[in-house]
Amino acid sequence: MVLYFLKRAALTIPTFFALMFLTFAAIRLVPGDPVEVRVGERGISPERLAQFRHELGLDQPVWKQFFDYVWALLHGDFGTSVVTNEKVLTEFFTLFPATVELSLSAILFAVMIGVPAGAIAAVKRGSWYDQTLMSISVVGFSMPIFWWGLLLIMLVAERLHLTPVSGRIDLIKFYFEPVTGFMLIDSVLSGQKGALLDALHHLVLPVIVLGTVPLATIARMTRSSMLEVLGEDYVRTARAKGLSPFRVIGLHALRNALIPVVTVIGLSVGSSMAGAVLTETIFSWPGVGKWLIEAIGRRDYPALQGGVMLISAIVISVNLLVDVIYGVINPRIRHGR
Repeated sequence: MVLYFLKRAALTIPTFFALMFLTFAAIRLVPGDPVEVRVGERGISPERLAQFRHELGLDQPVWKQFFDYVWALLHGDFGTSVVTNEKVLTEFFTLFPATVELSLSAILFAVMIGVPAGAIAAVKRGSWYDQTLMSISVVGFSMPIFWWGLLLIMLVAERLHLTPVSGRIDLIKFYFEPVTGFMLIDSVLSGQKGALLDALHHLVLPVIVLGTVPLATIARMTRSSMLEVLGEDYVRTARAKGLSPFRVIGLHALRNALIPVVTVIGLSVGSSMAGAVLTETIFSWPGVGKWLIEAIGRRDYPALQGGVMLISAIVISVNLLVDVIYGVINPRIRHGR
């Protein structure tokens, strides 16, 4: 098992270095000059302008900037924001709990609905329920996040007034110092009556928007895996023994069908963090995604580079963890069978 883990971990190293290069190159294709953003519109002497460029390392050749960037990353230095002069790591981990809370809530929403829905569709194969679920899942998988988010805001928040439009909590009614950064936990720790309910209320629309694509994917994968398992000999044997449908489907079939679904769920965690960029922007959710979008507008190279690399490192780590779990569940994978 240790050898299997080391092999999978070794494969992530070239991926990480490729991401370093692509991140560095892509960010510099964005039009604009970070020095102009830093100095603003006020007049400034050429000497002072040259000093700013030197401080940011922009007076060096591009190849040297890249190697300096890689060297700093290898030493744990993700840079300092051009705009706020704060360490990128500090800003990132201040905002990261909001993104984690949103992403994990969206995945939990997708799993709680997607797995049972897919399993029932497999058991009722060819029925109206099966056909309806598959049609809805195709629509959900194809739906753009920004369009779906705006549609829900107009219908649910603006017209029906069922949920708030933006933010994590009503700051007029509730205010407390963050302890963990996770609003659901901090609202409980604050002891203020109604704070947790209000935080959940603000979480509803972003979770639905971000969780729609993973939900559709998990439902389709669960259905496909269940159909394959239901045709296995051990399922027919369990039925022949007179076991109840609940035991046959829930204990024998679904348990084995979840092996590939676990992989999809793990990969969905990474994709949900990527999708959080748009979701956080639409709902003014103060997380890493919104921070990165603002960094693009401000041409904040260090914040963009550091933020993207940190998110990439987390996604790679999650995928590695999924590979390891998959190997634990299915020993044939780690033995190369």
